[in-house]
Amino acid sequence: MPRKLRLEFPGAIYHVINRGNYRLNVFEDDGSKTAFEKCLFEACEKSHWRLHAHVIMSNHFHLALETPEGNLTAGMQWMLSTFSTRFNRLRKEKGHVFQGRYKALSVEPGAYLGRLCHYIHLNPVRAGLIDVAGLKDWRYGSYWWLWHGEGRPEFLRPMTGPKQEGIMDEGNEGLAAYQSFLDWQAREGPAGQTALYECLSRGWALAGEDFKKELLRDREVAGLAKGWEAEGGEQLRKQQWKQQLNDGMRRLGKTSADLTADRKSAPWKIALAVNLRSATQASNAWIAANLNMGQASSVSAFVSRIRNGEMNNEVSPWSTRLAD
Repeated sequence: MPRKLRLEFPGAIYHVINRGNYRLNVFEDDGSKTAFEKCLFEACEKSHWRLHAHVIMSNHFHLALETPEGNLTAGMQWMLSTFSTRFNRLRKEKGHVFQGRYKALSVEPGAYLGRLCHYIHLNPVRAGLIDVAGLKDWRYGSYWWLWHGEGRPEFLRPMTGPKQEGIMDEGNEGLAAYQSFLDWQAREGPAGQTALYECLSRGWALAGEDFKKELLRDREVAGLAKGWEAEGGEQLRKQQWKQQLNDGMRRLGKTSADLTADRKSAPWKIALAVNLRSATQASNAWIAANLNMGQASSVSAFVSRIRNGEMNNEVSPWSTRLAD
């Protein structure tokens, strides 16, 4: 069976869905949900995504995801493979964590995106796990972040749904109004009723006919989208990685001569490698080659040691300069 059409271009918005392999409860406990949200947020930082809504259920997740750089495939590959590796290492297991290819439906900005956000927020309610009044305590989703703004990542945009319904106030009054709106949706609205909401997870696009026709007009956009990921997107990403590297070297007072003069394990190189891994989708191989750090496995090992709290005394001063 041929794969469903997936369009990738800068600014594209998607409803992304995936389930545990054999519909197993991958996110059965709080620890696995926390680990997945952490990995999702890392992917958003690396890929420069905007996350309008998300929810993590026991055996699946939903995302309303915007990709300003047209890099859905690359970002999802990193996120799913990274989480699977971490999950299997923790559980001392092997094999696939998710059920193959994730689903990604193109979404039209505006009313369709707003409806999708409501739908995602209401997932635990439709599953019978909680009512709308208690939904703000469902920790593993964007609705929780509406009520707990402190520490909210910049890429997280939980007000997209409320704003589409004219609710601009993020204070208690605005949140109460949105809660009332979701209560209506759960009882009567298209994001809550089974017969009406199924279309939000089916097909290839959540959009009006004009938007769909625009996407597929003469198959021009489809062709561009395929080429974007294969060539243009890859070239643009590498340019961005190089720009991030050059900016980091400037902050550290380093030049291209230092790349060859200093040892492969120089603390400033390790700090810059960690920065590149956190802020971009740059691979270990690319970082190793461009920082003259030897093998990709060396970069991976150094990054892991830093994240485990090792080598802080040597690397922290350089990391601080990068953050200034």
